[in-house]
Amino acid sequence: MSAYDLARGLHILAVIAWMAGLLFLPRLYAYDAEQADKPEPLRTQMRSLLQTWQQRLSGIILGPAMGAAWLFGGWLIWLDGTARGWSFLLEPWMIAKLAGVLALTGWHGFLTAEGRRVRAGTSVRTGRFWRMTNEIPFVIAIVMVLSVTTEWTLG
Repeated sequence: MSAYDLARGLHILAVIAWMAGLLFLPRLYAYDAEQADKPEPLRTQMRSLLQTWQQRLSGIILGPAMGAAWLFGGWLIWLDGTARGWSFLLEPWMIAKLAGVLALTGWHGFLTAEGRRVRAGTSVRTGRFWRMTNEIPFVIAIVMVLSVTTEWTLG
C-alpha cells in the first residue's frame, strides 16, 4: 500500500463522516424548532434530548471528521504536489473542489453557530428553513465529486 492510497482512503472515510453529520444536524435542528407547539413537559424533554444529540453529533463526529478531511486532503495535495508538480492546483476541477471544501466548511461554521443559538433559545430558524436547506451539502458534494472524477480541464 502506498502513502497516496492510504491518504486517499482515510480522506474518503473522513468526508463520508463529515457529510453524514452535515446532512443530519439540520434535521435535528428542524425537529428542535418544531417542539415549540408541543405541550409541557414533552416539549422540554424532547428539546433536551435533541440538544444532547446535536452536541454529540457536533463534538464527536462533525468537528473531528472535518478536521480529518482537511488533514488527509492536505496530505493528498502535498503528495500530488511533490510527485507531479503544483500546477494541478490551478486546474478547474481542483479549483471547483477547493471552492466546495470552503463552502462546506462555511456551512459547518454556520451550523455550529446556529447550534449555540438553539441551545441558548435565541434561534429564529424554523423547521421549514432547516428542511429547505438540508440538502445544500449534498449539492455541493455533487459538484465536487463530478469535478474530481471527470477532472474538468482548461482544454
